[in-house]
Amino acid sequence: MKTNEIGKPTNRVDGRHKVTGEAKYAGEFNVPNLAYGFAVNSAIAKGKIKKIDTSKALQVEGVLEVFTHENRPGYVWFDKNYKDMDAPPGSPFRPLYDNEVKFSMQPIALAVAETFELARYAASLVEVEYETSPHDTDFEANIERAYVPEEYNSGEPPKPWGQPDEALANAPVQIEEEYTHSSQHHNPMEMHASTVVYEADGKLTVYDKIQGVMNTHQYITHAFGMQPEEVQVISPFVGGAFGSGLRPQYQLFLAVLAARELKRSVRVTLTRQQMFSFGHRPKTMQRFALGASKEGKLEALQQDVFAETSRFEDYSEDVVIWAGVLYKCENVKLSHKLVDLDVYTPLDMRAPGGTTGTFALECSMDELAHKLGMDPIEFRLKNYSEKDQNEDKPFSSKELRECYRQGAEKFGWKKRNPAPRSMREGHNLIGWGMAHGAWEANQAQASAKAVLTSDGKLTVSSATADIGTGTYTVMTQIAAETLGLQLDDVTFKLGDSSLPDAPLEGGSKTVSTVGTAVKSACDKVRERLFELAQQVEGSPLAEASLEDVVFEGGQISLRKEPSKGVSITAAMSHNQGKAIEEEVSSKPADGQSDYARYAHSATFVEVKVDEDLGTIRVTRVVSAIAGGRIINPKTAKSQILGGVVWGIGVAMEEDTVMDNNLGRFMNHDLDKYHIPVNADVHEVEVIFVEEKDEIVNPLGAKGLGEIGIVSVAPAIANAVFHATGKRVRELPITLDKLL
Repeated sequence: MKTNEIGKPTNRVDGRHKVTGEAKYAGEFNVPNLAYGFAVNSAIAKGKIKKIDTSKALQVEGVLEVFTHENRPGYVWFDKNYKDMDAPPGSPFRPLYDNEVKFSMQPIALAVAETFELARYAASLVEVEYETSPHDTDFEANIERAYVPEEYNSGEPPKPWGQPDEALANAPVQIEEEYTHSSQHHNPMEMHASTVVYEADGKLTVYDKIQGVMNTHQYITHAFGMQPEEVQVISPFVGGAFGSGLRPQYQLFLAVLAARELKRSVRVTLTRQQMFSFGHRPKTMQRFALGASKEGKLEALQQDVFAETSRFEDYSEDVVIWAGVLYKCENVKLSHKLVDLDVYTPLDMRAPGGTTGTFALECSMDELAHKLGMDPIEFRLKNYSEKDQNEDKPFSSKELRECYRQGAEKFGWKKRNPAPRSMREGHNLIGWGMAHGAWEANQAQASAKAVLTSDGKLTVSSATADIGTGTYTVMTQIAAETLGLQLDDVTFKLGDSSLPDAPLEGGSKTVSTVGTAVKSACDKVRERLFELAQQVEGSPLAEASLEDVVFEGGQISLRKEPSKGVSITAAMSHNQGKAIEEEVSSKPADGQSDYARYAHSATFVEVKVDEDLGTIRVTRVVSAIAGGRIINPKTAKSQILGGVVWGIGVAMEEDTVMDNNLGRFMNHDLDKYHIPVNADVHEVEVIFVEEKDEIVNPLGAKGLGEIGIVSVAPAIANAVFHATGKRVRELPITLDKLL
């Protein structure tokens, strides 16, 4: 029986657990003698707490305590310079540290009671008297005071090259435009929650919603001065996060604080409204100035980015790198400045910087192509980049041309009439637009452990996460194929800080990073297993080398004579009943950094715009992806579909509205913060372009979580222009902007 699992469209191995409710999330673990906490959030955006009265709350039967900055335990240690694993430069926010209010909805107290309902009621009884200070949350009004941070957490913008000012001034065809989008919030299905189990000896078992248990583990041990062995963090399932779970959020700190002080288990779960009190994609404005020859050769490119951050941390994203990755231009100048406001620090949100930067870049390129009278694909091919100009490095692989070809063929791009408002169907104006994008294919260091028992069952583990991306499944596939086992004979464990170390699941690098460690650990088991197979009496493998055999169908067989071999269980019988156990730490190979490593996409979109009402429907999408070796086409397609759906939201719906008078996001629920629903999503086709890459990692796989979204919003914006002749440069594209 063949066991070639890599490349097979495989159902999620954890699927049954999820659909039956067996999968437990951070706020669902049953714990005896559990107390519940509910956070009290500030009513002002900036100032000080003059007085906080908890007496009414404490009079309610069943209320255990209300923690504030006035009575938080003195043993809490939290260095303002301590950085969690995803913290930007600056001094991170510390809950209940003092009486200062830095942003609206800041947590200022925690009511703890015997039930969730009691805790929420007690929180409503806490009375707060404030001394307000003038706040400033107006992004547009403060752009002129934007500054260059001392340190970029996303990497410093590339230095200028060529003569960008002179080349722009002399270019025969020019455009200069501004593109903006408002703040956006993650809104995963699962709210942030932490269940802290207090053990008799003071040790803690913490169930947390997090995209990397090691970050929560380090955060707790640093913030509370605990020893690593005193804390275990568990997060087996995450109900979506998209970046909101990269940093430990404040419910974790509050739950641990309460559990340690009350010496009992405590759970704190945030409401949907409270989910808007931390982290978001930052509001951003981009100024593009482009110059080209009359033949369509790009001669100058200038991009100036202005993005919001908090007063206490300098958060930045890779907004300005994409032009150098996607286009050939000899004269380029890029800048990225920040505007600090009285808000919480922005946070990585699916394809941070890529979604933002690609939108403006690809819309500006579409505008330039239109001004030149060129087909958008023809223009892009004329300015195709064979290397990453930002770092002057060749690509490890790049099949973007093939993405254009296959995507355009599937979409029927040749039938497009290039003139705006030229295609219609009844009352609907039809628009066809396209855009392309890239996302980094990085690999980090990670560890994995593989244990093969005498019955031929394999358990592999690493302290990574599965935020819905299919990590459980693809790691099981990698392990099964490496040792020639059936999927049912392999178990993959993750989401536990006691497992081998792994980085955060984010940035589309988990398969590359953890998958490589898993394969390396299984390769080590494979070597020892082969040695045992050679010891079997009469073994046909006795004189063979490891390169001469294949592991398949539970057998170790000669490559040239597959009928001759030894079963894995027979080989294991020569290990005296003991398991084979190997733990490996893997890191990027030498020389990998000499190449630019990216996944690429080309997205083609059809929109129908009601000529009278201005309503927009995205009726058809074709997404062509060059993502290296596809480990599981089924979960991979799901990742791209999710990216496309989110791209529709970015382009047409998502908009967190700030009331600058109050300094507060006003539409802080799913009633008023709009995201795509079934009726918004129509025909979506995904193409995986074949791409071989022996540099990016031993598996040849590139991440897919981000690449699916980056080019969707600009393709929609370009299609809307083609349909209507009106260019909307501010996201989301709502009907009022068209009318």
